[in-house]
Amino acid sequence: MKYFIVTVLSKGKKTDYGLYAEHKKEAQYLAKIKHSGMILKAVETAPPLEDQFKVFKNNLLANFKKRKLKQDSLIAAIRQLAVMTNAGISIHDSMHEIAEATSDETLKGVLNGMAEDINSGHSLSHTAGKYSFELGTLSLAMIELGEKTGNMAEALHKLADMLEEIRRNIIKFKKAMAYPRNVMIAMAVAFTILISYVVPQFKTIFEQLEAELPMPTLILLFLEHLFNTYGLYVLAGLFVFFMAFRYMLDHNKKFKYKWHQALLKLYLIKNIIMFSTLSRFTLVFSELVRAGIPIAEALETSVAMIDNLPLQERLLIVRSTVEKGGSLHAGLKETNLFENMIIQMISAGESSGSLDSMLQKVMEYYKMRFDAIIDGLSEAIEPIMLFMIAGMVILLALGIFLPMWSMGDAVQGRH
Repeated sequence: MKYFIVTVLSKGKKTDYGLYAEHKKEAQYLAKIKHSGMILKAVETAPPLEDQFKVFKNNLLANFKKRKLKQDSLIAAIRQLAVMTNAGISIHDSMHEIAEATSDETLKGVLNGMAEDINSGHSLSHTAGKYSFELGTLSLAMIELGEKTGNMAEALHKLADMLEEIRRNIIKFKKAMAYPRNVMIAMAVAFTILISYVVPQFKTIFEQLEAELPMPTLILLFLEHLFNTYGLYVLAGLFVFFMAFRYMLDHNKKFKYKWHQALLKLYLIKNIIMFSTLSRFTLVFSELVRAGIPIAEALETSVAMIDNLPLQERLLIVRSTVEKGGSLHAGLKETNLFENMIIQMISAGESSGSLDSMLQKVMEYYKMRFDAIIDGLSEAIEPIMLFMIAGMVILLALGIFLPMWSMGDAVQGRH
C-alpha cells in the first residue's frame, strides 16, 4: 500500500488528509467517501515516521511469530493428504481430518487456514501460496504440478519423497557439523573464561612493568576490558544487529541479493549453495517435464523455487532463451552454471526425443555431487577449525608469556 496526501476543499478551506491506497485514483475515491468537499489533488509521499515505525515493529514481530513447519510433521501430513485424496476424499475434508489428528499447533493452524480458503472457492495452489514461508517453495511447485496434471495424489506422494530426501541431507549436514561445532563452542567458552578471569590476574603484573607491551598482550588486554566492562552491551549490540540483519533480508531485496552474492564467494559455502540449488532445480524440472508440462512452464515453476537470488537470476536466462524459441541446452550453456558434459547430455536428449530420461540422469548427477560435498564436509572444515584453534592458543601464549620473558630479561639485567 502507498501513502498519499489528499487535499480537500471544504467550505472555502483546504485541508490535507493522509491515507493509504493502492494507487492515486483509489486514494481520491477513498478521500471522497470519508471527507465531504472537493478533491483538489492526491500526492504520493513517504508515510509519517510514526507509521513507518509501526510498520517496522509489526514486521519485526511477524518475523518472531513466523515458524516453519517441522519436516517430520509436514511429510507425514502430505503422505496422509495424498492417501486420502487418492481414496476420493475431498481436499477440504482431508485437511480438517489431518488438522484434528496432529499435535503440531503450527501445522494445525496452516491446515485449518488452507481448508477455509478452499471452502471459499480458492484453488489449493492459491491458498498454499499464502503459507509459502511455512510450506516452502518446493511444496508450492509440486502442488501446482498436481493441479496442472490433474493427479494431485501422485504429485503429493512425489513431494513427500523429495522432502524426505532433503531432510536426509539436512540430517547428514548436521551430523557432519556436530563435531567441529562442539569443538569450537568449547574453545569459545574456554577463551572467554581465560579472558574474563585469568588475564585480569596478569593485568596488574603487566601494569607494574611500566614497559611497552607487545601487540598480542595489548589485544588480550583490550578484549579483557571489552568483555568485563561492556560485555552486556556487546551482547545487546549483537542481538540488535542480528534482528536488523534479519529484517533487511526479509524486506530489502537489494540487500538480500548482495548477501546471497557474498555467500557465493565464500569457501565451501559456495559449493554447498551451488550444488544444493542445482540439485533441487533439476529435481523439480525433471519431474515437471516427465509429467508432460511444457518446458517453458516447467522452467518458470522450477526457477521460482530457487532461494538464492543471483542463481535465480542466472537460471531465468534459460526460460528467456526457451520462450524466444531457443533450445534448452543453449539456455543452460548461457548461464555458465552447468558443465559442458551436462550441456551435451541435454543436447543429446533434445535431439533424440528422450529429454525426460536425460534430465533424470542430470538430476542424479547433481544429487551425487551434493551428497559428496555433505559427506566430505567434516574433513573440509577441519583445516579452518585447526587454524582458529591455533590462532587462539598462539594469541593467549604470546600475550601472556612475551611480557613475562621481558620481565625476566629485565631482572637478569639488573644483576
